[in-house]
Amino acid sequence: MDKICTSIEQSQKLVELGIDVNTADMHYSTWTILNDGEYILSPNQGQTIEELQKDYGNQVIPAWSLTALLKLIKSEIYNKTIQGEPVTYKVDFRKFKFTDDIDLYQIAYGSIKFDVDGQYSFRDMINTGQKEEPIDAAFQMVCWLKENNKI
Repeated sequence: MDKICTSIEQSQKLVELGIDVNTADMHYSTWTILNDGEYILSPNQGQTIEELQKDYGNQVIPAWSLTALLKLIKSEIYNKTIQGEPVTYKVDFRKFKFTDDIDLYQIAYGSIKFDVDGQYSFRDMINTGQKEEPIDAAFQMVCWLKENNKI
C-alpha cells in the first residue's frame, strides 16, 4: 500500500527537528475510549495542530503528506562560487525503474553543469539515496535541510 503521509515515527522526528507543526496537513489522533488507543489518520481541514489537540483532548500527532513535505523543500538552497563562477544548487526529484515491479525515488540538490551541446548534468549532489516511497525521499531531504540549517 502506498504511503499517503509520514509515519508516526517520521512525524515525531520532524517535530524534534523543529519543523513547524502547522505545515502538516494531516494528523494522527487517538481516543482511548473509542478505539482502544489506536491512531486514526485524518486531514487537518484548516485546523491548526494546537486547535486539534484542544478539541480532541487526547494525543494528536501532526503528519505531512508528500505535497506538504515538498512545500518545505526549497527549489534552490544556496549559492556559492566555484573557481570564480557563481553556482546555484537546484532541487531534482527523480524516479528510477529498479525492476519491472519496483520504482525508486530520489531527491537531490546539485549544481547544474552545461556541456557544449547544451545538455546539463548535476554535479556536487546532495541526495536522499533511492527510496521505494516518494514520501520517504522527501522526508529524508527535509531532515537533511533542517539539520543543515537550510530551512
